[in-house]
Amino acid sequence: MFPWLGGDAGLTAVLVILTGILGAIVVTPLTNALQITEKRARGFAAGQAAHGIGTARAFRVDPLARTFAGIAMGLNALLTAVILPLLL
Repeated sequence: MFPWLGGDAGLTAVLVILTGILGAIVVTPLTNALQITEKRARGFAAGQAAHGIGTARAFRVDPLARTFAGIAMGLNALLTAVILPLLL
């Protein structure tokens, strides 16, 4: 998309997948440790931090969490697509 940035697409793909897997694994124990019980906050955190894999994890946990995970992932994509080109 931005060839002048010089990023490696393969490395980016691997890091995105690893981030999603790690986020999906860590989100439930971390929110438990922080005593976050609100399903909306837990779902939003999963969707924002762990993107698609975290949203898939939220789909298995609770209907309200999956709704907010999807919202967070969509907002992240929209804001990244709008703001990043303006910054570059």
